[in-house]
Amino acid sequence: MNTAITTRNYKKLVLQVGLGGMSFCVFDTLNTAISKINSSEFSKFQPIEDALWKLFVEHPELKMDYDEIVVLHDNNLNTFVPKALFDENFLGSYLQYNTKVFETDFFAHDAIDNYEMNNVYVPQVNINNYLIDRFGEFDYKNTNSILVAKLLEASKNIDEKQVFVHLQNNHFEIVTAHNQKLLLYNSFEYNTPEDFLYYLLFTLEQLTLNPETVKVILLGKIAKTSPCYTLAYTYIRNISFYDTEALQEKYKLNSNDAIQHFILLNA
Repeated sequence: MNTAITTRNYKKLVLQVGLGGMSFCVFDTLNTAISKINSSEFSKFQPIEDALWKLFVEHPELKMDYDEIVVLHDNNLNTFVPKALFDENFLGSYLQYNTKVFETDFFAHDAIDNYEMNNVYVPQVNINNYLIDRFGEFDYKNTNSILVAKLLEASKNIDEKQVFVHLQNNHFEIVTAHNQKLLLYNSFEYNTPEDFLYYLLFTLEQLTLNPETVKVILLGKIAKTSPCYTLAYTYIRNISFYDTEALQEKYKLNSNDAIQHFILLNA
């Protein structure tokens, strides 16, 4: 949004919205600070519009004026396409191999210019429509565009394969990188820690990566007390948490908030 300097309030709102819930963050862009950060889960029995309406009632911050509003669609209806193979006229065709798509679906893409690729995805149109009524104009992206770009950046000058695992309540993403090259991106749904471990070990096996030697780095909704971590720690020798020290220092956050809201904070 182009706002004249006299009318700017140096506030930015980022919302990360999926069918399971919403997180939002209010940035004070003048002082590089966070005014508010919040997460809420949605009931699967409640229409998404009703859940969003309730959040707007409960959080007056969502009704304030902002210089910039970014909506992050939190879903795994996406795929990464190298720039050399990308044609904007055939977005749906890239998704048909890993996502159930329909002719009536609306497709979008995020350009990840630094890494010569695009993330093609299905934004949740009902969420966009509701937020258009609330905000008018805003930018939107897929959460995994930010996740992959930031993790590739973190792999710079590291001459070994790294496996990053970003966990949420019922799904997780695996990003395998080697010195800013994306070797694999995939997303899995899970219900139990055993599900999580099975998909993680299966992925390592498919990539011929040895659990005794490969570095696995965790982020998202994960802590040392999490059953997923406890179980994975038993089978994977070099497992650790993403280093969020720079984010903590930048925004004066604790490590739990920085690692859980990694995508939100990097939007």
